Amino acid sequence: MQSLKLEWDENLLNKYDVSGPRYTSYPTALEFSDEYMQSDYITCLENIAQDKSLSLYIHIPFCQNICYYCACNKVITKDKSKTIQYVENLVREIQLVSSHLKAKTLKQIHWGGGTPTYLSMKQIALIMDTIRTCFDVPDDVSTEVSIEVDPRALAITDIKVLAQMGFNRMSMGVQDFDPKVQQSINRIQSFEITRDLINEARKHGFRSINLDLIYGLPLQTRETFAATLDKVIQISPDRISVFNYAHLPHRFKPQRRIKSAELPTPVEKLAIFAYIIDKLQQSGYCYIGMDHFAKPDDELAIAQNNQQLHRNFQGYTTHEEYELIGVGVSAIGSLNGQYHQNVREVDSYYHLLEQGQLPTWRGASMTFDDTIRKNVIFDLICHFYLDINQIETRYHINFKTYFSRELKMLQPLIEDKLITYSGDSIQVFAKGRLLIRNICMTFDAYLNELQEIRCFSKVI
Repeated sequence: MQSLKLEWDENLLNKYDVSGPRYTSYPTALEFSDEYMQSDYITCLENIAQDKSLSLYIHIPFCQNICYYCACNKVITKDKSKTIQYVENLVREIQLVSSHLKAKTLKQIHWGGGTPTYLSMKQIALIMDTIRTCFDVPDDVSTEVSIEVDPRALAITDIKVLAQMGFNRMSMGVQDFDPKVQQSINRIQSFEITRDLINEARKHGFRSINLDLIYGLPLQTRETFAATLDKVIQISPDRISVFNYAHLPHRFKPQRRIKSAELPTPVEKLAIFAYIIDKLQQSGYCYIGMDHFAKPDDELAIAQNNQQLHRNFQGYTTHEEYELIGVGVSAIGSLNGQYHQNVREVDSYYHLLEQGQLPTWRGASMTFDDTIRKNVIFDLICHFYLDINQIETRYHINFKTYFSRELKMLQPLIEDKLITYSGDSIQVFAKGRLLIRNICMTFDAYLNELQEIRCFSKVI
């Protein structure tokens, strides 16, 4: 399998370095409405066909310490007793959601946060037992059970316990191994503990390991990040996510503790990113898209090679056909042509569930136009290619007429040789892959109308 090689063009990256959506959904969460009611969600659940396979996302908001860069919905506390009420209500929600479903086959489970391993092993086991009571979870290699892990909140002996519960995939936050950078973001985590936990996970049969990194953090340089990357490559994870730090202190209070003067300059940040791309590709990783890399034999790389890669709120995925249900505070689901999001505050979450109600906050029902644009955007962001004839056949439209405005907006991208448009297809060139969000933004009807770009992270 050939790696999708990238081309680095600093002038073009500077030209197109604006803010924009990451497109884990279309429409994006900014378009969700609180007019979407609990009754809409229940109807949606009840209308999922019995033969549909399901994916379940579980949000655990608790963290023991605050990482200054973090923009996740979280609860910072050292009082572990505060998790008791949360787990009780999470169990209630899983049972309540299941009661409205005819479909019961659960093929994917993903725990995110926050820090899922903030919970005790006993609490995690209780939730997993509830899931298996409410759903049919096939005990075979096709079932994916993944968990986000903070090495600072997990004993090495717990890895075996997680494996015995059925977990077979792990994602671990690293961000940076440099001690000064770690201190500046209030996340102290040694290379040794990270390496040892991953080795233990492999020993107990975890099939896929992902490491998260962030570039653009305070005190980072190309040289310091090179040392971090050498250590990551030594660990040899199956997947690597390298996120661009979005400094938005006006939106995320913890980021106000980061000193702006210590952040890399735009030139330094680009140099770090250029090095990451070059180093990971030299080390045998394939560029999947956005900020994701994977080994050639990883399922993501294989799916992309076979034109079967998809995208949802967890990022890239190999199974678009699964209906995604989100449980826990602020969790988002995508199912039956609708998006649903739970309330963001734990007190509201508790109150609604203790009253026997689903904790619905907002959502959206996709229109015909949304469906077409999602198909276009997700094909481009997953495969760097759009088959126009397929879109016309599927939706009974004339692409050139339907997207006449968008095709005019694509002209500068064509002139800059980021893409080519033949009438039958749109192909993203190598140097356009790093700017795939810009290309996708052309087809975003909401962005064109509302221009809410300042709410999103920078593209590069």
